[in-house]
Amino acid sequence: MAINKIKPLSFKHLKATNEAQQISDGNNLYIRVRSIDDGGAISFRFRYRFDGVQKWLTLESTELAAARVERDKYTAILKTGIDPNLERSLQKERIRQVQLEEQEDIIKLKARMTVNDLFIEWCDIDLIKRKDLLEIKRMFAKDVLPDIGALFVEDVRKGHTTLIIGKLKKRGVDHLARNLLKLIRQMFRFAVSYDFIEFDPTASLSISKVTTAPTERDRTLSELEIRSLSRQLPNAHLLRSTECAIWIALSTLCRIGELSKAKLSDIDFVAGTWVIPKENSKNKKAHTIYLSNFALEQFKILVTMVKSDWLFTNRNGTSHVSEKSITKQIGDRQTDDILSNRSKDSQALILDGGKWTPHDLRRTGATLMGDLGVAPDVIEKCSNRADENKVKRIYQRQKLEKEQLAAWCLLGSHLTELLGADWP
Repeated sequence: MAINKIKPLSFKHLKATNEAQQISDGNNLYIRVRSIDDGGAISFRFRYRFDGVQKWLTLESTELAAARVERDKYTAILKTGIDPNLERSLQKERIRQVQLEEQEDIIKLKARMTVNDLFIEWCDIDLIKRKDLLEIKRMFAKDVLPDIGALFVEDVRKGHTTLIIGKLKKRGVDHLARNLLKLIRQMFRFAVSYDFIEFDPTASLSISKVTTAPTERDRTLSELEIRSLSRQLPNAHLLRSTECAIWIALSTLCRIGELSKAKLSDIDFVAGTWVIPKENSKNKKAHTIYLSNFALEQFKILVTMVKSDWLFTNRNGTSHVSEKSITKQIGDRQTDDILSNRSKDSQALILDGGKWTPHDLRRTGATLMGDLGVAPDVIEKCSNRADENKVKRIYQRQKLEKEQLAAWCLLGSHLTELLGADWP
């Protein structure tokens, strides 16, 4: 290929010929014109010598003026002892790496998960079979997600959690604070296990130090308090169904959550039984309660008020009430908050022994059975508690149905006699 030299202005008039041309512009810049058969394209090339070897570099410029600037740039690079060909290859690789990093950042940004997103994933994957899922969703919707739901999960710090717990403690709901902290920690451990985040921001929080140390309640109502409760209930302005729930819990030893989910179809008024299905039972085992006349009367009252199969219906009539509804109604009537919108009833159910909960009624019923001479193993069966002794749990499967029937009837008769004239 012949090398010729042209004047700058004649560049625009170059024409392709039957042979390729390489024309010098000076200072190692060359214009290459491909042959007619090869398309006749024009390009610019930089000739240089590196480590004693002559090399060529095809420039990216398409105009002569730009090619001269590019030539000067590579000439300066060459003077630093760097091969222009290698430098351009490295520069392309650098640009590619930057683009890959930017693309990765964009992918990560799009994939960033908010606490709201994490909560949905946690519920759908880890909590899907939990009986209290609706209650967990309610608690988070009220006390957690409004504060941190919009934050990206990796941006959450333990201070965000302590602020949430602090608000609950100021409201005086220490038990709720403790339970919520446990749940928040479970959610972030789930996030770590699924590689949504690398570290759990709540890992260093001590539940007992941040909230309160666990306490085991031993509150039982005395017989005098049970009589007082009977006299105080009419003035407490509770729902009539809640009044029935109090006496049913006391006389059957049931859990209030199990009672909240009871259906009319679970009650056999002829046989005098209430079957708690396994899906409603805390220990996931179906439990049959033999109803005393005392308890049966309360269910008969409930039947006169229900408009669906649920004995305790939610406002929409589509399901049962929240498991916390009955407990909240009772708690609202044992508070010192004189500014409450229920201030006139806020102390209506406080008894001499102090505040009490529906679960205390279950414990009270069991205690009364014991005082009446019922054997402890029969009381355990009536309470439907899982036996902590593994050997007994596996090998001693006797149901003690007759003994349970007798125990419930004995308790019901004692309550009827105890309330006497106070009983409505």
